[in-house]
Amino acid sequence: MTSVIENIQQGQTVTDEQLIARFQQGDNYAFDLLVKRYKDPLLNFVFRFLGNTTEAEDVVQETFLRLFKNKHYYKEIAKFSTWIYTIAGNLAKTELRKRKRKKFFSIHQHAPEDRDFELPDKEATPDEVTDSQITDQIIQEAINKLSPKFKEVIILRDIQGFSYEEISEIINVPLGTIKSRVNRARLKLQDDLKSLMPVNQ
Repeated sequence: MTSVIENIQQGQTVTDEQLIARFQQGDNYAFDLLVKRYKDPLLNFVFRFLGNTTEAEDVVQETFLRLFKNKHYYKEIAKFSTWIYTIAGNLAKTELRKRKRKKFFSIHQHAPEDRDFELPDKEATPDEVTDSQITDQIIQEAINKLSPKFKEVIILRDIQGFSYEEISEIINVPLGTIKSRVNRARLKLQDDLKSLMPVNQ
């Protein structure tokens, strides 16, 4: 059997499923390649879900740690991308529940430092913020207002580009429910974006 490295050197495309199979056989280089492939997409997904860079990085790190420790739980009856996004999505939802508990206690303790997170200031002056960044921030603010069940499907469908069938597998919800949630989330976003988008002078 040729190695993953040999396939790559020969210019051949190696699938995620081939990589996880090699990793299950003890090839840690295959794990490194999976991390390289999925780190940025997962960070984008989790950040969109949580709205917090630090928390997103922690969730993605924990996702890869679980992949490393539980590699043999993966069976090739599902796409690897579905499996890894399921892990990341479940961890992100756990983080949201933790945040709600923290917020509950902070309200009763009157702790101002536990305010809701706002999009990170990347230390850019207003003149340095491009139109695309402003638009992205506006969209993220609208996404943040969605409930978790709508937020998850709209990110997976319209930002990550998963099919309805794949989303159904990732979050273990019937296909018809997924389509309904995506449609409702899109309508909600359209309404919210009307009020958030700046009016052209």
